[in-house]
Amino acid sequence: MATATGHGVPLQISPDHHETPQHTMTMLSSTPAFTMRLISRRPLTARPLFDSSKPFSSSPSPRRSSPLASAATARTQVYISRSSDPFLNLSIEHHLLQTTPSGSTVLFLYTNRPSVVIGRNQNPWLELNLPLLHAYVPRPATQGRGDDGKDGHAAGVTLVRRRSGGGSVFHDAGNVNFSVICPPAAFDRDRHAEMVVRALRGLGVPGARVNCRHDIVVDVGVDADADAGKAGVRAPPQASSAPAPETCAANRGPEDGKATFKVSGSAYKLTRLRSLHHGTCLLSSPNLGSIGQMLRSPAEPFIKGRGVESVRSPVRNVGVGNEEFEGAVVREFGAMYGAFDVIAEVDEDAAELESVRKGMKELQSRDWLYGQTPLFSFSTRPTEDDPRPRPTLPDDFNLSFEARQGVLQSFVLGSTSTAGEKWSVASLADAKIHDVDDWVERLRGGGINSDRASAIGSWLNGLLGAGGGR
Repeated sequence: MATATGHGVPLQISPDHHETPQHTMTMLSSTPAFTMRLISRRPLTARPLFDSSKPFSSSPSPRRSSPLASAATARTQVYISRSSDPFLNLSIEHHLLQTTPSGSTVLFLYTNRPSVVIGRNQNPWLELNLPLLHAYVPRPATQGRGDDGKDGHAAGVTLVRRRSGGGSVFHDAGNVNFSVICPPAAFDRDRHAEMVVRALRGLGVPGARVNCRHDIVVDVGVDADADAGKAGVRAPPQASSAPAPETCAANRGPEDGKATFKVSGSAYKLTRLRSLHHGTCLLSSPNLGSIGQMLRSPAEPFIKGRGVESVRSPVRNVGVGNEEFEGAVVREFGAMYGAFDVIAEVDEDAAELESVRKGMKELQSRDWLYGQTPLFSFSTRPTEDDPRPRPTLPDDFNLSFEARQGVLQSFVLGSTSTAGEKWSVASLADAKIHDVDDWVERLRGGGINSDRASAIGSWLNGLLGAGGGR
């Protein structure tokens, strides 16, 4: 019996066989049914909107009307979500992108439960450790919300495919996401990242800056970096949402004796009338040490894809609170754009709006989540198209397949010790990879010897996940 390990996944193959802090808000009714807590419908000046160390305060007597009604003409809008549902928050964001006036500028802030969000054109089997996402138990947050809107946590990390491009990022209650929607003529990849940098510097993070890859990074001294490692506020590399130009020294500090860490990555979406820039900012994530493991696929050495691949960077927490960050970003947004015509909170009731509900249904569908995956091939041996060396495997083992939109186009088991003998597994023809609940059983159903099917199937379960890692 030969034994090998591919990226920590044991493989045994027999050679004998061929086979909230509560905010003081007033709940308003809304038409359509998009319920928000209104902070103020009166135009606000660019002076500090609130003390970042205190909750938002409501206006003395808010009117009982829908902020979305104001949004029909409002040129400057701010929304803050108090839901931790990533599908809802991304659908609200998409609704704002599609419905706000073409000349308006919108800021949307939200915090999600533990989730990994991949770009529209990414391959989850290439980018992520899907079995780990399914099994991982997130650490409870010291602040913010858990899966149920209260402090707490549950097994598993939610996988989401967003509508914008870019790479994979991790969300939890310890980081706040920002989104700015504006006219295309005003779009610049650094403009609103610099806005967030100013907010961070105002909160006592002087080393914050935007690098040449449009990420927000912090430069820290070597001594401070060593202390951060002991305190668990920095972590090994995680994925970045943009490719690194060859000349971009993205992780190099401006001076000797400095270490550079990414705290925010961005992604973008441009339409004829609107542009979207969104990003996440690591503030106090309790899961920082596990992010790199989740965003590194054990199947990566065997996969050649055509989608967007992430670039990994070392990360760390900024060390400020969610409300402090929200307040600072809102103030900087106000300093840039002046009076707010609308500033409001949104929550789960937003799902009553038809466009938001439809958006959630699309994002939650497995056809969207996995079926958007570009064509890719998998091979345990170097090929002409993919000559990279592979992890060591048993000499008699050779497996290859090709998949388009998550659907297997071919699946071939071969042996390098029997004159190139190959077996095409008919039971896997046209199978959706994400619908394979157990690779062992599917291989046995294809006529592969039971012991061999068990060895190969168990290896694939640990590599690709069973049922998409669900």
